[in-house]
Amino acid sequence: MTSDAYEPIETASVDELRALQTERLRATVARAYANVVQYREAFDRVGVHPEDITTLEDLSRLPFLVKSDLRDAYPFGRFAVAREQLARVHASSGTSGKPTVVGYTRNDLEMWATVMARSLYAAGARPGDLLHNAYGYGLFTGGLGAHYGAERLGCTVVPFGGGQTERQVQLIIDFAPRVITVTPSYCLNLIDEMERQGCDPRALSLKVGVFGAEPWSEALRTELESRLGIDAVDIYGLSEVIGPGVAQECAETKDGLTIWEDHFFPEIIDLETGMVLPDGEPGELVITSLTKEALPVIRYRTGDITALRPGTARTMRRLDRITGRSDDMLIIRGVNIYPSQVEAELLQVPGLAPHYQLHVGREGNLATLTITVERDPAGFAQDDASVARQAEARIKTMIGVTTSVRVVDPEAVPRSQGKAQRVTK
Repeated sequence: MTSDAYEPIETASVDELRALQTERLRATVARAYANVVQYREAFDRVGVHPEDITTLEDLSRLPFLVKSDLRDAYPFGRFAVAREQLARVHASSGTSGKPTVVGYTRNDLEMWATVMARSLYAAGARPGDLLHNAYGYGLFTGGLGAHYGAERLGCTVVPFGGGQTERQVQLIIDFAPRVITVTPSYCLNLIDEMERQGCDPRALSLKVGVFGAEPWSEALRTELESRLGIDAVDIYGLSEVIGPGVAQECAETKDGLTIWEDHFFPEIIDLETGMVLPDGEPGELVITSLTKEALPVIRYRTGDITALRPGTARTMRRLDRITGRSDDMLIIRGVNIYPSQVEAELLQVPGLAPHYQLHVGREGNLATLTITVERDPAGFAQDDASVARQAEARIKTMIGVTTSVRVVDPEAVPRSQGKAQRVTK
């Protein structure tokens, strides 16, 4: 196990880590019970009280927290501190209802900056690096989370945010950053713009790409690394827990997301029964915060599908690449699929570009899936119908679902300025 870590706890013994987690879990549960009426009522309903939580295994006795619980408390109903003690609030977009509002004390912001600095260091960023931040700023947690973490690490930050693609590329050329933080779908737009401007993306200064905010496939990692000449690593987070920086893939292994277990305790549960699954079994990720003050989350069902693996580059356990969200899962003629699975297969078909959308329709009582994907302008000459048939056959063989693939001209698929909209209905 490497000793090249940002903080000593990353490579501490498992026994030391578990002891710290237990201590912090007990304090978090007691604090939530004392200060958040919803937690107190929920714990009382199942007959479990803070003094009953003496081990990490006891956590499974507590009820789950779900996103609707946070929405029902809009805007400030689940905070464990007075509103006047908040240093900042963020919120989700609220596109499917009321937004979820999250708050941070000054200590929470310090912790967030630290785990983000730790994440960027694990990704390969170093003090003194110039970092181009293309995550969106504002109520979305991505931009400010990456920004303060990079400053904590000692980087020089270019706080660009999303959009203005042509100008972003010009500044990347002129400023020569070594690191970029960006969604994978928007990075593809930047690469396309570099090529339109006559640049060879591989000849530019970028060496490290930290990609998050949306599920992406191993095939897309290969695409980004080969076209941009970088190490492409995954980062994970969600605003309800803290924002980006909950888990980070280490550049030296690229074998999954190391979850920072001294601050966030993970469980994997069966989607149907809610029972905790052993490490290695795929299911829904549940997270309990161990050090948050303003908005402690206890057994929060993230909706993200993954599995827990033993640590490699760090003592802490790893998450498999997030394949999708339980609420993003599509059921097509009885087959459960995620957009990232389709992406992985499309990128194996010569002549296709990594720009696509999935449209779910209906044929009688059955759902249908139509995939619109762009032709690769640099690909070898082949008629669109032939390429579409190859893609349909591969998806049928590898995923087990019948689809209709439409190959369209370059730039015909709507471009993302941040998170990509992969599915339409």
